[in-house]
Amino acid sequence: MRCLCKYLSILALAAAGTVWLPQCVEPPPQDGVPVYTYEVVNTYAHDPTAFTQGLAFADGFLYEGTGILGESSLRRVALETGEVLQVHELADEFFGEGIALYEDKIIQLTWQSGTAFVYDRETFEPVGQFLYPGEGWGIAYDGTRLIMSDGTAVLRFRNPETFEETGHVTVMDKGSPVTRLNELEYVSGEVYANVWKTDCIARIDPSTGNVLGWIDLTGLLSAADRTLTADVLNGIAYDAESNRLFVTGKRWPKLFQINVVTLQDRQ
Repeated sequence: MRCLCKYLSILALAAAGTVWLPQCVEPPPQDGVPVYTYEVVNTYAHDPTAFTQGLAFADGFLYEGTGILGESSLRRVALETGEVLQVHELADEFFGEGIALYEDKIIQLTWQSGTAFVYDRETFEPVGQFLYPGEGWGIAYDGTRLIMSDGTAVLRFRNPETFEETGHVTVMDKGSPVTRLNELEYVSGEVYANVWKTDCIARIDPSTGNVLGWIDLTGLLSAADRTLTADVLNGIAYDAESNRLFVTGKRWPKLFQINVVTLQDRQ
């Protein structure tokens, strides 16, 4: 088995039937969906105080949404150095969550406030907001619609101009709902989703909700880099023009460009 020591609490809950366990945490059955691993292409500095909740890439920059009450922000970040070039701080009562880039705007969710903020992408000036029921976790844009997670197994599709829900799918892996879907990214027709409190990224077919595969990022952040404040894997950004995939975590000191590879290729 892969290293499961850090999942002991999750395993205990799973044994009690209270938590669904992602397939990538343990070797998949022969008839399971594919499990992929990774190759690190580049490593970049990342602000270790950033509680990463949303990540995106465009215009040569990373855009990052951070969380925690009193610390939540929207940032523009230099990829090569990790330097924070621009920042907008949320009011203390808002816990920032995922972000999505839509045309010349940025949309940022909040966790339990039922509010999504809309900013001018260049200036970070607020230009509007939307209200929604339930929690806000991750959000992505597929070129037509917004795709939003709320901590359940449901992905909701929303009109980017009105935030009206236009449809939804339930994410399933071999008949089991996949809950705790967190930060989202749209990658070549698939939705990539962090699963909270795991090193797993689900590859989801947005037309059906079916899990097409799992990316196991166990060991990505080394023990030497894992500080006392470093939290879980969270944050996926895709550079569609150059076909580059970036991942990081909450309060991680590093951000990684990775290639997704099969287990056989890694060996």
